[in-house]
Amino acid sequence: MAEVTAQARIEAPAGTVWDRLTDFDTYGEWNATHTAFPRGGPFPLEVGAGYEEHMKLMGFPAEVAWTVRELEPGRLLGIEGKGPMGVTLMMRYTLTPDGSATEVRIAGTFTGAAVSLMAGKLRDSAGAALHESLRGLAALVA
Repeated sequence: MAEVTAQARIEAPAGTVWDRLTDFDTYGEWNATHTAFPRGGPFPLEVGAGYEEHMKLMGFPAEVAWTVRELEPGRLLGIEGKGPMGVTLMMRYTLTPDGSATEVRIAGTFTGAAVSLMAGKLRDSAGAALHESLRGLAALVA
């Protein structure tokens, strides 16, 4: 298993951050691992909804089939994905209002047999991508 987290204070209201976080049309403008949605969008944002995403992890292309597992509009989005080589990904985006700003936390977990072979490198690469993504998200809503 590999676990990664990133957290940042974004100088924008939680509603503004949430709107950008869940705007799949502009997802690639801030998400450092995103390359495409092969089936287009928009996607329903409800528990149980699914969508596919093309990503780049550790420099390699990957296709992930995501399912929304947790949803509290404006505050929490939890998704679970099935990726290549039997890897399961879980991502949890948490927004906490802080005055006119928002604390954003992204936590990710990668599990599966292939993960044990590359856990350290995956942790480093995914952690760097999460931090880059938060910087990109902050720049878009500022």
